[in-house]
Amino acid sequence: MFGQNKGKSPQSIGFLLLPQFSLIAFTASIEPLRSANRLSRQHLYNWTTISFDGLPVEASNLVTITPDCALKHAKNCDVIFACAGVQPLKNVPNGLAGELRALARTGLPLGSVCTGSVALAKAGLLDGHRCTIHWENIETFAETFPDLEITATLFEIDRKRYTCSGGTAPLDMMIYSIKLDHGETLALNVAEQMLLNFVREPDERQRMAIEYRTGIKHPKLLAAISLMEAHIETPLTLVELSGKVDLSIRQLERLFNSHVNLTPAKYYLDIRIKRARQYLRQSPLTITEIGIATGFSSASHFTQVYKAHFGHPPSKERQN
Repeated sequence: MFGQNKGKSPQSIGFLLLPQFSLIAFTASIEPLRSANRLSRQHLYNWTTISFDGLPVEASNLVTITPDCALKHAKNCDVIFACAGVQPLKNVPNGLAGELRALARTGLPLGSVCTGSVALAKAGLLDGHRCTIHWENIETFAETFPDLEITATLFEIDRKRYTCSGGTAPLDMMIYSIKLDHGETLALNVAEQMLLNFVREPDERQRMAIEYRTGIKHPKLLAAISLMEAHIETPLTLVELSGKVDLSIRQLERLFNSHVNLTPAKYYLDIRIKRARQYLRQSPLTITEIGIATGFSSASHFTQVYKAHFGHPPSKERQN
């Protein structure tokens, strides 16, 4: 794949399905390969579904896939992608890290889609490599694995490690690989079959720009929100924030009230408390550590604010 096995046909790709994997990311990985075979009228790719123990695996949308084999019986793959989804740390099976390290020692390229990067990181297989993960998990991934070089791009191809952010991004990643393996004409034909008006490049950003996510058009308000999102652990004061966007405090307050019907302080708190909820759901950090990471002065203050916002304490979020 990605031009590293040019001339080999068919290329055999394994998809390791972890509990609660993202079905859309998994199918978006396979469909371009199927289409490449059909359009070229050649057997360019084949694929194998794998689970750690060979048993059926349930996706996050409750669809169950019966795999072709267990990981220890997955032979002759040219690459294996770990496919994960919600609660990736919780859903990495015991013993998987050792098996992945053994595969890596053979020189087998390893990849991931959506939050499968967590499984590779737990095995130490992303050390020294650029990598990415779904945008919703980037902050918790960075907190859990602080030494990794994590990007917010659609996908990263770094030597024998291929990581993809999930959602529909695997379409782009696989079409990119088809282009490198079999030429631009076939890749464009596959993209057309997938009803894509254009194929995104690896380094394109995952998230919509703030103006599309919020519907806000005012440039200074957008700048203020961007600053809020960038300063979670050490929140900016209202004085600092207004100064950075070249407005008075009163002007900034009027801007927020007129466009989002909230004060800047309440809007900022909403961003921070929602980030805290992501940490609670996706990271192994303690409640105290999460409070600190989202700018609260103490665990008790964090708990009080969290309960007021969501109607239950942070500890219940973990139980759920």
